[in-house]
Amino acid sequence: MDTISDAEWEVMRVVWANGSMKSSEIIAILHEKHHWSDSTVKTLIGRLVKKKALRADRQGRSYIYQSLLDQDRRQLAMLRERLDGMCQRHHSRLLLALLKDTPMTLEDIQAFQLLLEAKKVGAVSHVRCDCVPGQCHCQKKERI
Repeated sequence: MDTISDAEWEVMRVVWANGSMKSSEIIAILHEKHHWSDSTVKTLIGRLVKKKALRADRQGRSYIYQSLLDQDRRQLAMLRERLDGMCQRHHSRLLLALLKDTPMTLEDIQAFQLLLEAKKVGAVSHVRCDCVPGQCHCQKKERI
């Protein structure tokens, strides 16, 4: 899957939230937040069609755009891609910071508690650094 830029991500969020849409509808929603020109939004839509993230179906003189990507799967893939670029020894610390700042329902908290209880079975005593030497401080600390 081609990388989706931050601006393209904004277009995807609109399409995921609304389903099939004309470019004029996407433009109207994004104009509220970004004040992008019509041509900027149309360029972003065109890139997403080229990347096979959106499908364009001709309807009369205009096109209807629809997502070809599952929102949950794509968001999870994006998060994994970001985490893959960081030392895995730091993942837990980052996740804890995110959890601290994320508003949650009691059901959300219970789901996390159940998951953590299940993870206890396969817990490791030490998380290995998966970085290339020189990419983080782990190897320096381990050599001392």
